Amino acid sequence: MVSVSPSIWQRLQIFYQWVLENGDKRTDGWLLVYSPLPVGGIFLFYLVIVWLGPKLMSSREPVNIKALLIIYNFSMVCLSAYMFYEFTASSWLANYSLVCQPVDYSETPLAMRMARVCWWFYFSKVIELTDTVFFILRKKNNQLTFLHVYHHGTMIFNWWAGVKYVAGGQSFLIGLINSFVHVVMYMYYGLAALGSQMHKYLWWKHYLTSLQLLQFFTVTIHTAVNLFADCDFPDTMNMVVLGYSLSLIALFSNFYYRSYISKKTKTV
Repeated sequence: MVSVSPSIWQRLQIFYQWVLENGDKRTDGWLLVYSPLPVGGIFLFYLVIVWLGPKLMSSREPVNIKALLIIYNFSMVCLSAYMFYEFTASSWLANYSLVCQPVDYSETPLAMRMARVCWWFYFSKVIELTDTVFFILRKKNNQLTFLHVYHHGTMIFNWWAGVKYVAGGQSFLIGLINSFVHVVMYMYYGLAALGSQMHKYLWWKHYLTSLQLLQFFTVTIHTAVNLFADCDFPDTMNMVVLGYSLSLIALFSNFYYRSYISKKTKTV
């Protein structure tokens, strides 16, 4: 009897079914979690906007969205502060370890509290795609860098996988640190949106980039330690996070050099 190997399409179907069925059952019913297709569609729509938006705005005046920017940025400060508090409280009360922390897949109050804030963190990354739309509407096309699009576009996939498979555990530190950084970042953007009279108080912009770099170094060290520890947390997830963190260190370091060091050298 001749065995027939499955076609590429059949293998893709089998893999897709595996993706659907092997997630965290607690989070499967939550918005944008069960299947990767909705978030994949959002990502493709985002890329279309990045490509088409500047073309549509090329012959138009920048849109005045000052009031919207103020509301949006300070709302994101509040959301980021809430997530920082929830990550901190949930991990502290559950006695999380910084060296090795497996995912608690139970439905205890603390385990569900951590899973919920992980979802909020993931959903916040979907909301943050709006940053790009605002750049396009204001014709700030110089802000549409590879770093910006790469970081915003990939974070939604990283945290879809996080909520789908590891809602909690070792990944909590990423959400905790990033939420804190985003409190500072959106506070900066919110103050800048108030108008030119605030610019003299925003001398600390390069410290914000330094803070972003510090978070990536911290996450890299934290993930590397866990990767080599005997810990019941998926090594595949750790390797993805480690590679992603290293890519952001490289990109943000290049941005820091071009924005602050290189310019300072030219003015001397």
